[in-house]
Amino acid sequence: MRIYVPATVAGLRRLLETEQLQPLSGTAFALTPRLREAYAVGDDEELEYVAMTEAARASLRLLATELAEDPSAPPRRAVVSADVDDVTLRPDLDDAVVRVAGPIPMARLAAVHLDLEEAGDAVRAAAAVVDAADLGDPDAEFTLGEAEDHELAWYGVQELPFVLELM
Repeated sequence: MRIYVPATVAGLRRLLETEQLQPLSGTAFALTPRLREAYAVGDDEELEYVAMTEAARASLRLLATELAEDPSAPPRRAVVSADVDDVTLRPDLDDAVVRVAGPIPMARLAAVHLDLEEAGDAVRAAAAVVDAADLGDPDAEFTLGEAEDHELAWYGVQELPFVLELM
């Protein structure tokens, strides 16, 4: 199953050091049967994009914690896509949520999706209000939308060391 794991730049650096990805609490996102049922239309590619977008929003939550501890942390959403077999569906949490049993080895990773530098201000602002948006604050949701208007760039896993070196 293709899964989308929320991450941050610091998490991507750890990935390179350890050569494995450890999703926080094992949480990832995927095209699940429940997600498919939630949409009346949409092919697999469109629904995979929905799952990746959910992972990008979860990345904002991780980033909010990092920015609170270190305001100079790079304000970029990151999502790592991987192909894994051992996942547990968690429809009690959300339509696209899955749990991964353990760390994901580098060989199972498919790609890295990362904000470009130009998204930084919008992402920083969205990280500051992501919880308020989850609680229904319309101004916070608008701010979140501004960050989500920035598409994540796609990188092959082999490109990750070079991408991080440029940051």
